[in-house]
Amino acid sequence: MKIFPGSSIRKLDAYTIEHEPIASIDLMERAARTLTTAITERWSDQIPVTVFAGPGNNGGDALAVARMLSEKGYKVEVYLFNTQGKISPDCQTNKELVGMMNEVSFTEVTSQFTPPLLTEKHVVVDGLFGSGLNKPLSGGFAAVVKYINASPATIVAIDMPSGLMSEENTFNIRANIIRADYTFSLQFPKLAFLFSENEELVGEWSLLNIGISNEAIVQTESDYSLLEEEEIKELIKPRKKFAHKGNFGHALLIAGSYGMAGASILASRACLRSGAGLLTVHAPTRNNDILQTTVPEAILETNGSEDYFDVPTDTDNYQAVGIGPGLGKHSETRAALLEQLTSCQIPMVIDADALNLLAEDRYALSTIPKGSILTPHPKELERLVGKCQDSYERLRKACELAQTAKVHIVLKGAYSTIITPQGKCYFNPTGNPGMATAGSGDVLTGIILALLAQGYAAEDAAKIGTYAHGMAGDFAKEKYGMTALTAGDIIEFLPTTWKKLK
Repeated sequence: MKIFPGSSIRKLDAYTIEHEPIASIDLMERAARTLTTAITERWSDQIPVTVFAGPGNNGGDALAVARMLSEKGYKVEVYLFNTQGKISPDCQTNKELVGMMNEVSFTEVTSQFTPPLLTEKHVVVDGLFGSGLNKPLSGGFAAVVKYINASPATIVAIDMPSGLMSEENTFNIRANIIRADYTFSLQFPKLAFLFSENEELVGEWSLLNIGISNEAIVQTESDYSLLEEEEIKELIKPRKKFAHKGNFGHALLIAGSYGMAGASILASRACLRSGAGLLTVHAPTRNNDILQTTVPEAILETNGSEDYFDVPTDTDNYQAVGIGPGLGKHSETRAALLEQLTSCQIPMVIDADALNLLAEDRYALSTIPKGSILTPHPKELERLVGKCQDSYERLRKACELAQTAKVHIVLKGAYSTIITPQGKCYFNPTGNPGMATAGSGDVLTGIILALLAQGYAAEDAAKIGTYAHGMAGDFAKEKYGMTALTAGDIIEFLPTTWKKLK
């Protein structure tokens, strides 16, 4: 599912109006019906509704919703803010329609605004501004936003919370943005919804299909999209009847230092549960017994040091390498990592301590093998690219890193983002907060390593692996809940996940 900037959404609306064909006011009517249905499904007609409408088409949507809610028996109070004496044509049409309804309490605000009483029983419909905003709210509109936010009412935003910009909000004024409990987004998600600092502004968001032209959606390019299950299913290769383990790749995992054997165990088990034909684990001697016992399917190869990775290993007989989980940050480990990178000619998954060691010598980024994938969490990324003010800047810098280092990046978190060297960003919708637990990233490394070993291209391996990782976590949440969920539980549900994605 593509994610479009506000400017593209206006063009998609215009294309739909021209080619469906449908009048602009009728497209607004269609959107309002969908919004009204979403509201009536959640709140009964015993709940008083106060609608705040702005002068543009977002305000027109809000006015149409007010009319439809009144027709369904809701007690509706409307405030239309027209301080400049100029509203959009469709907003004007809906203003006239609402004005003819005796059942609706309608006030057009042209100068002074007397705020209504808003209680915890009220639902406020925010239709002040939509996705076209390009500067922070100020003056009277900022005061209205602050009044709404200070009330105990439940706030429902149409398309997006007023004051929030669709993409970048680095220099926005957060106090002047609606703090919605629910956001009903029209047709498409907005990029801003996917950033952690906006969660308290957007609330629980959902998409409402208003029938924007599918032809226009296909034809319009976007660098951002949200992964969908059908897309992932199409990427997964079927297994032939006469296949053998050699057909599914030999993966090498360089992981674990003494005291951190668990990281290598989790990554190993996830790799084997994700289809790799063979797995060799390169680990310190002191981790030998526990790995042989807990992951008997893996081949074990020990390094020179008993306690940590200190000597690079030959990779000629493997199809992919995973490196980093539990590796430690010894100086000898850093030297071995740098030498391993320069000698390796096959794709790598680079995670955890391997990323932290790379951050100490950023020149080494240029030696990463072609087709490799970096899997940092936000702090690990910032060690590579520098401090970031917010998620938008972090995404932008991650894109720059992917382009300059010619690698794919999986930026981990809610809506983990797969970033290509060409600047395409795929946001993953699966997963839950229960996965914010030690070892979860090691599991992801193992999954992606298995896919690379099987011959998947880096982009596909990152997409499939991230989606499957989150889905397995969602299955685990259903059984164990979020508080009790562990990384091992994610591995437990990988078989269920792969069956569902088959």
